[in-house]
Amino acid sequence: MQRYAELTEEHIMFRNVVREFAEKELAPRAAEIDRTDTFPGWAIERMAANGLMGIPYPEQYEGAGGDTLMYAIAVEEISRVSGSVGLTLAAHVSLGIGPIIISGNEAQKKKYLPDLCSGRALGSFGLTEPGAGSDAGGTRTRAVRDGDHWVLNGGKHWITNAGVAKTYVITARTAEGTDTHGISAFIVEAGTPGFKIAPKEDKVGLRGSETHPLFFEDVRIPAENLLGKEGEGFKTFMKTLDGGRISIGAMALGLAQAAYDAALDYARQREQFGRAISTFQAVQFKLADMAMEIEAARHLIFSAARMKDAGEKTTRYSAMAKLYASEVSMRCTNAAIQIFGGNGYSREYPVERFWRDAKLTEIGEGTSEIQRLVIAREALREAASRE
Repeated sequence: MQRYAELTEEHIMFRNVVREFAEKELAPRAAEIDRTDTFPGWAIERMAANGLMGIPYPEQYEGAGGDTLMYAIAVEEISRVSGSVGLTLAAHVSLGIGPIIISGNEAQKKKYLPDLCSGRALGSFGLTEPGAGSDAGGTRTRAVRDGDHWVLNGGKHWITNAGVAKTYVITARTAEGTDTHGISAFIVEAGTPGFKIAPKEDKVGLRGSETHPLFFEDVRIPAENLLGKEGEGFKTFMKTLDGGRISIGAMALGLAQAAYDAALDYARQREQFGRAISTFQAVQFKLADMAMEIEAARHLIFSAARMKDAGEKTTRYSAMAKLYASEVSMRCTNAAIQIFGGNGYSREYPVERFWRDAKLTEIGEGTSEIQRLVIAREALREAASRE
């Protein structure tokens, strides 16, 4: 029996509830979500009814009053069944709500958080641009103050939950220059004149998740929709990503666990040369590596979640958790296809879907290369502080 990195009884009970929901309500339609490339609005409604859309946020804003560890567990369990639904949940909670929790004033929190934390509305986060991916400081979207409004012009790319979200937290440059100090954060409501959602991206995986470009053409928003202080939007987003990387790691973990479970089951049933392939050492070694790496990834993710709950800085450990879990997920989903052999390359079986979904975890919320830079920077900074 898996120990799940020493969970408390409360966390084990919570995990079991989410797992039952995922297996009974999501699993039967997970392949259909992927095959039809349709957004599962019904799944979001069911998660909202189960209190999953605002797990780590205060009850005063209609959140569940839980913690980051519960949230990571939920993302893992949902993603183990459907990566598309897992990503929708993760992007909403970490990226759609997180910046408002971090930098919002009380008026903004009271206005936006109840609908978001309850799941009555979805949130989205706009940082990436066609020319500003890993170089997020290269933001070109502009915001110009005009009396009691800001006027936005520009565009964003690869935005999760776009088209189905009610609120969008986006970055825009409010000062001349190319550094990060002139970037601010804003809340933009769906339906604002000039705010347009482009057609959905045709993605390799996570096909039930909505991903669209955004365009801003003289979009006028109230001055009070500035989130945090002018010029400090980049800081808000970096803090947001520290938490978001834990959830992407949890999503990767869920996909890796799903691939392992399927491969283990298949290996015990599939026969070649007159016996189950699970009796062959080559297959056993693959299963052993998968089991070991999944457990190690789970410890990293849960440790980062506990640090966040304790109010500690998680930059280095969130990056470690996300980097390791995402690369484990790719190794495990690839190994699962190999164990399935030709069947693994068929859409009749789920492992190819897990593999396609897992790839995004090495890219979203900072590529693996960026995570290594973050880890090295934090390690060097810590070493310098000891001198």
